[in-house]
Amino acid sequence: MKFTILASLLASAAAFAPAQQQAAIKTTALSAYENELGAQAPLGFYDPFGIVSDADQETFDRLRYTEIKHGRICMLGVVGYLVTEAGIRLPGDIDLSGTKFADIPCGFDALGAIPDGGIAQLMAFIGFLEIFVMKSIPETGNQHIGDFRNGAIDFGWDSFSEETKLQKRAIELNQGRAAQMGLLALMVHEKLGVSLLPPGAVH
Repeated sequence: MKFTILASLLASAAAFAPAQQQAAIKTTALSAYENELGAQAPLGFYDPFGIVSDADQETFDRLRYTEIKHGRICMLGVVGYLVTEAGIRLPGDIDLSGTKFADIPCGFDALGAIPDGGIAQLMAFIGFLEIFVMKSIPETGNQHIGDFRNGAIDFGWDSFSEETKLQKRAIELNQGRAAQMGLLALMVHEKLGVSLLPPGAVH
């Protein structure tokens, strides 16, 4: 009887060992990143899928860089989406055949309406920015992930206190997170056929 009880206790301990180990890993990750930028009230450190549960600092920094970049892209995307949906276009023609900017529809439909040469120019411009402009050059005074000033521009950043810098970086990160969700919602609404403007508004 005693042997049976002992065997049951050992089996129970073995069954829960992986869960305890996983909890220890998550606790370590929480301790490592709970004070990082973006871990703010009310959620604090929020990683429900455990993406950084076993990540080192280099991996975390790469993920943070990606998050900031995607947030910036989506902030521009939301503005562009709303501006074109409101009917605002550049003047003139988009190509030599007489296609006007005003002829280009909003949202996904624009991809099929823009001439192939225009799409190629857009991709080339984005590639140029990605390779030569939107990058952090070492030893140029950049202070954090996503800082692309590279000693060329400042806009008074260096005059801010460390507390103000942290606050502004947190604002950008949160706005980027909101924009990622917002752009996704705009795309879903478009596919569902839901208009972004009130009835009678000009497209």
